[in-house]
Amino acid sequence: MAGGELFHRGHGTQTLPLLRSSHTRYLSLYLTKLTNPIRYVLREQRILFFFIGISISTLILNSFPSFPPSHHQIPPLLLRSDSTHSTHPVSYYHHAAGGKVLLGLKRKALRIVVTGGAGFVGSHLVDRLIARGDSVIVVDNFFTGRKENLMHHFGNPRFELIRHDVVEPILLEVDQIYHLACPASPVHYKFNPVKTIISFLKTHRFATVNKTNVVGTLNMLGLAKRVGARFLLTSTSEVYGDPLQHPQVETYWGNVNPIGVRSCYDEGKRTAETLTMDYHRGAGIEVRIARIFNTYGPRMCIDDGRVVSNFVAQALRKEPLTVYGDGKQTRSFQYVSDLVEGLIRLMEGEHVGPFNLGNPGEFTMLELAQVVQETIDPNAKIEFRPNTEDDPHKRKPDISKAKQLLGWEPSVSLRNGLPLMVSDFRQRLSGDRKEVGAIASVVSN
Repeated sequence: MAGGELFHRGHGTQTLPLLRSSHTRYLSLYLTKLTNPIRYVLREQRILFFFIGISISTLILNSFPSFPPSHHQIPPLLLRSDSTHSTHPVSYYHHAAGGKVLLGLKRKALRIVVTGGAGFVGSHLVDRLIARGDSVIVVDNFFTGRKENLMHHFGNPRFELIRHDVVEPILLEVDQIYHLACPASPVHYKFNPVKTIISFLKTHRFATVNKTNVVGTLNMLGLAKRVGARFLLTSTSEVYGDPLQHPQVETYWGNVNPIGVRSCYDEGKRTAETLTMDYHRGAGIEVRIARIFNTYGPRMCIDDGRVVSNFVAQALRKEPLTVYGDGKQTRSFQYVSDLVEGLIRLMEGEHVGPFNLGNPGEFTMLELAQVVQETIDPNAKIEFRPNTEDDPHKRKPDISKAKQLLGWEPSVSLRNGLPLMVSDFRQRLSGDRKEVGAIASVVSN
């Protein structure tokens, strides 16, 4: 009985455990399927890597700045590039010809080449570009440029100096090209007129000064085409020759003597403008053309034959100021910082040009000599000599186009800018005298 009871008990209760067992088995199978992935992830530590991946992705995404929906132009001192991506903050600015730049807007640091960057104007341009955060490559053959103009940038990782003549090709990866390389003073371009304009043949080394305007411009335009860079040509008011229109507007074609002693420079620049526009129309190169009027300031070559540097050097040396002709010829003089501002606005703007960049304040040569007298030595004498060949009678820019389209006009008057140039010349002339004195002392001993 006991066994039967036990058996019966087992048999009598058999149905319910079987039902429960079936239900439990299905539930257990369901829970197993549900929890297996979780146990697998925990066992294999996948969850740890999952969260690490999310964290890294968040950090990467947060490292990229958000971009504004449109481009804005930035006026002087810190100027925009065409790109809105940047690593250099720009504070505030309002461009007269453009829009407002919002506080905190950033711009992309550009890679820029400046040919002739060791020269007077070029070195000041380099200063501005470096100051706003760009990387600058200076290409210069040191025919008129001076290494001293750039020594304060040595050691800067964003500055590079290459000794190279632009009449030979060079390949660089850059965003913008400022082409300033060319002898700009009468003393230099008259010394070697062949290099100033063109020479496609390898000749004697003293006959290589005059290829710069044409061959150098061709090489730089070719570089711009290869790498997709924007190209700015620094042309000159000399393209107007001895103008019959006064003041000169950009649409005036000029009055140039094609066979005169100045023609190598005048015609060379006119040809460079032609080449620049041909590349623009034919190859789609982004170009800009600036016609620069008389410019003065620190770092000018002391004996380069230009009238301002001549007068200042003569007055500091206690020599008579040499006025050629009757002194009634007129020129307009802009301070170098105004010119640099104009060049940058032109490069960053949307207009090809040409644009006159000059100070419309007009002075006769005699008036200029008197301003130099007042600034340096009221007792300095003025000496008249016969005029030079092909000397233009009048030169004054009409800058209406630059005012309207670039929002640019000069701000430094001759009387405010000249003392800064005089201070630089006085320091350099004093250094030259000390050096000569030291050499003389060594020789005498």
